Amino acid sequence: MAVEGFERLIEPFRGELVAYCYRMVGSAHDAEDLVQETYLRAWRARERYDAARSSPRTWLYRIATNACLTALEARGRRPLPSGLVAEADPLGPLVRGENTWLQPLPDAMLGPGGAGDPTGAVLGRSSLRLAFAAALQHLSARQRGALILRDVLDFSAAETAEALGTTVVSVNSSLQRARARMKEAGIRQDGLGEPSAAEQRAWVDRYAAAFERADVEGLKRLLTEDVVMEMPPMLNWFTGRGNYGLFMEWVFGKAGTGWRLEPVGANGQPAFAAYRRDGDVFELHTLQVFTVTAAGISRNSVFQEAEVFASFGLPARLGAGDVFAADFPRAR
Repeated sequence: MAVEGFERLIEPFRGELVAYCYRMVGSAHDAEDLVQETYLRAWRARERYDAARSSPRTWLYRIATNACLTALEARGRRPLPSGLVAEADPLGPLVRGENTWLQPLPDAMLGPGGAGDPTGAVLGRSSLRLAFAAALQHLSARQRGALILRDVLDFSAAETAEALGTTVVSVNSSLQRARARMKEAGIRQDGLGEPSAAEQRAWVDRYAAAFERADVEGLKRLLTEDVVMEMPPMLNWFTGRGNYGLFMEWVFGKAGTGWRLEPVGANGQPAFAAYRRDGDVFELHTLQVFTVTAAGISRNSVFQEAEVFASFGLPARLGAGDVFAADFPRAR
């Protein structure tokens, strides 16, 4: 098979394979590396591909699954602080954890029809949410694979067994345990009852406006009663409007009240990059990803790691007149 023909065969699946590998490993950077590894393995095995035996999509998922399982043998799970340690005092000292944390996924990494696009059904926008991705981290690698392939991507039990290199009986057993664990965590991947993407963005736009005014009371009015804030790589996390307000008063007191917030998309959820004024420029401070319900913002996951900033292509600083343009590198 010629290079051109091979690329035409596999390229339409890049976005959904990135989404699949991300769900498996919890890292945007690792997901793109694994898709590259998948395509390299596929190229090497191209002459053995039998279209009568499986579709290109099924063939690529089998290779991607093997790549992910191999990668996960050497890597621990990627939790979020709320799934690892007890709730903290919002005014207590910030404690940095040495864990390998779950990372957000840039919507733009998935290409047209991606997680931020309501038409991107094949990617399963709701199953890319941070809460769902975090819950997956509590499953074994094979349980993750069984749940994603069967319940998210609608593969048959036989196709899933072939991808995982096991039997249908084993797949059904893994799937039963995975579903039970997700139910215990209160996680569902269908997203029923969520506001529309436009309504979610409107909530977060109002939050951003209040943030830029350093209006703590305005922020609190946009939150649910049981709102959660967490901020990896810090272990600290807490719940409730009151605690949230106390923490934001501390943030504005310590970091100042000059901010510039720029919208981005992550995991099919609204997000923004927060830049703090430092003299005549704004320095990148955090990436914040929001979960929004009909009652308001129920979770803010705040990321501060350089690898996360790099995956979103966030500029380190902005001048007062600079136009914001995140342009993350795409592997090819």
